[in-house]
Formats: sequence, structure tokens, C-alpha cells
Amino acid sequence: MKHHKYLIVGGGMAADSAVRGIRKIDQEGAIAMICEERHLPYDRPPLSKSLWKDTPYESIWRDAEGLNVAAHVGKKIVALDSSQKTATDDAGNVYTYEKLLLATGGSVRRLPDSDKNIIYFRTADDYRKLRELSEQGSDFVVIGGGFIGSEISAALTMNNKRVTMIFPESGIGARVYPQPLAEFINSYYREKGVTILASETVKSVRATAGGKTIVTTGNGTEITVDGVVAGLGIQPNTELAAQAGLAVDNGIIVDEQLRTSNPDIYAAGDVANFHSAMLDKRMRVEHEDNSNVMGEMAGRNMAGQSDAYRHHPFFYSDLFDLGYEAVGELDASLDIIEDWKEPFRKGVIYYLRDKQVRGVLLWNTWGQIDAATRLIAEKATHSRATLEGKITD
Repeated sequence: MKHHKYLIVGGGMAADSAVRGIRKIDQEGAIAMICEERHLPYDRPPLSKSLWKDTPYESIWRDAEGLNVAAHVGKKIVALDSSQKTATDDAGNVYTYEKLLLATGGSVRRLPDSDKNIIYFRTADDYRKLRELSEQGSDFVVIGGGFIGSEISAALTMNNKRVTMIFPESGIGARVYPQPLAEFINSYYREKGVTILASETVKSVRATAGGKTIVTTGNGTEITVDGVVAGLGIQPNTELAAQAGLAVDNGIIVDEQLRTSNPDIYAAGDVANFHSAMLDKRMRVEHEDNSNVMGEMAGRNMAGQSDAYRHHPFFYSDLFDLGYEAVGELDASLDIIEDWKEPFRKGVIYYLRDKQVRGVLLWNTWGQIDAATRLIAEKATHSRATLEGKITD
């Protein structure tokens, strides 16, 4: 039985940030990190962005020098006893702790019966597998028209691959973007050479004897490719928390200090369901900024601070030579005001409910996250007249 003052379950960006947060307050307390992946912590966004633009693979790794953390990779915590303060991994090792952080992230959503023939893109190993396939083959199917699907389709196409995108919505990012923008992105991707099969599903994915993969769509079309990638979102890994009797609802419920329903157990990152003071609602955010800031604050609080998590995370994406930063609620069903400097190429999109701004999409408009966040936090009443020209770069 190994005792550590701080035990971190998970090895992603939130976990790594928590270690750094602890060390800002407590330089001596023993820390152990139990990571199911075989790798030490790394930055995830480059996997679908900069690594496809000649950034070296080695650049993703986070420098742990001087942090003095015992990292156990390739192990999974399978049992948690909060009353005894013990955690047991899948090799039977038992760890005791004083404070514990659940940074368990999420698991990819999968299609039934097609796992072995699909890369469910999320990890460094997924990136390396897809990179290897792309060096050998030329034709790919990407399933999903959301965040990951749109980025991977652009990345493969920019590397001279033929890509077919398949998704059930009418347009790329249709749940987020206003309809005219989603329609523009469809045509923009087609101009770049991507085949778009919108309002379509995948019926089956099967390997051939010759090393190819055949994707059959819902309407019976067969597409023969060298690789299949899926970006279907994630489900938060809450099983361990639920087994330990912690409050769970679309993630692990945390208070403003990032404590779960057990005051000695914290949660951070993709799995944490927190209350946004700015939006006055509970939410879970699956993006880098949230993992970094929330993870560090959880670490500081585990080490004795009592800071409140009032940060509202932003997120960003790269789509060929287009890109955006955004903050708040981006939901195509909200009232939307588009303020284009150049239609579909540069502008700001505001998402409103009851005339209050709930989210801001900065389309090819940079350096304005703080202004957008302040606008949402003000909770003022707005109209097209008050928002046009409000934010520019």
C-alpha cells in the first residue's frame, strides 16, 4: 500500500495542471498520478491542428522536470473507497491519499460493431496510427461534422489526402453555427476537395482482404478507403465517482472550489460539472483552456487554498485558412445576430437568449476573448443595433 498526500486519477492536461497547482502551494507533499494511457501528460489540441502543419511530434509533451510526481502510466484505478481513502488499480495496487483529484476525462462515443476498423480520434496513439495510415494511403472517410471531424478533414486534405465526410446534420458544425455559415462551410470544404455527405449516416464499416476498408452509408453507398476516422464526441468517465457514491449528473458535480460531494475529493477538466457564474447554469466544458485553468485551481485548493472557479473558458478551432475563438454558449437554436466585416470570412456572431448575449463566436477575429467575455458577463439587453460593430479586431 502506497501513501501519497495527493493522488491524481488521470494523466491528461487537467491532471498535469493540477500537479503544477499543488506545487505552487506545497513543494514537498508526495504526489502520485495514475494514468490509463501509456504516455505522460501531453497537449491534446496539436493532434488535430499543428502536428499536421509540420510541428514536430515531440513538441506536445509537457515538461514535468522539478515537479517531483510519481507517475504510474498504463494503469487504471478501478475501485475507490472514499471512507478508507484508498484507490485500487487494475493491477491490484492500493494507494492511500489525503486529497484526491478525479481528472478522468471522457471516453469516445463509438459506432456499434465497427471498432477495430475505425480510429476514434482522441489520443496521441490515435494520431500516430492515423499519421501512419496517411503516409501509406490516400483515401479516407471522416465520420462526424463537429469539432474533431471538421479539423481532421481539413488536416488530411491539407496533406493531399482525398477525404469524404459523413454526418447526419445538414452542415458542418450545424449545431453550433448559424445555418448560412454552416452552408458556406460545406461549400468551402467542397472547394478544398472534400466530398461532403451531409444528412447521411454510416451503416457499416468492414475491412477487406486487401487491407482496404469499405464504408457503407445509410442509403447503401459503398466507399472504399485506406482509413476511417470518427469524431463523435465523448461521454464523461463518471463510473469511478458513481461507484464511490459521489454526486454525478452529466459529469462529476463540483462546487465552486471544485470539490465533489466528498470534501477530500476534487474533480477537474472534461469530467467536471461546474456552475458557471457568468451564464448562471451548470455545464461541462471539453476544451484546453478549461482543463488548464480548472486543473491548476483544483491543485491549489487541494493544497490548502480556497479559490472559487469563476473563470469562463474559451475554445478555438482551425479549418483550413479559416479559424475562430469563442466563449460562452454556442447553440444554433439560440437567437443569432451576425455582424460580418466580410461575409463568412471575418466577423462576430452573437448568440442571445431573452435579448442577453450568451455566447460569442469570433470568426477570423482575434484577440477579443476578454471583450467577448465581458459582454456576456454584463447581462445587458441587446439588439442588432447595439451589437453591430461592438467587437472588432
